[in-house]
Amino acid sequence: MSTLRSSRAETLTGVGDLRSPTHQAFLLLRTVFTVAPILFGLDKFANLLVDWTIYLAPWIDAILPGDDVFAMRVVGVVEIAAGVLVAILPRWGAWVVAAWLLGIIVNLLTLPGYFDVALRDFGLLVGAVALARLAEGERRARGAR
Repeated sequence: MSTLRSSRAETLTGVGDLRSPTHQAFLLLRTVFTVAPILFGLDKFANLLVDWTIYLAPWIDAILPGDDVFAMRVVGVVEIAAGVLVAILPRWGAWVVAAWLLGIIVNLLTLPGYFDVALRDFGLLVGAVALARLAEGERRARGAR
């Protein structure tokens, strides 16, 4: 009976149902917030997309140990870890990504000429919060703790 009730609840809530727009949105956001931080984190070591050090505010560089290249590599490790956390525990990982994006936004707002990037990152922060809420909904619908 509990198996029947469980599968019925999944059908009603859309959890696990690939036809459900809510579940599709969860999977889409989970995939993007897994892959993007990992790829951007890896690029902090290669600088193929951009020289990431241009986005580091001088006041932050001054309080961190090492030079700006070292700081960006630390950022890369954090981003890779956040992406992996989203893949494994999206309910927690999404909040970590949102907090990380908030830190990036503060950094960018103190750097002249990058307000457009800060605004874009605010949109990403809202997407990360949406993922966290969808992940919580998925957890509740499954009856997990």
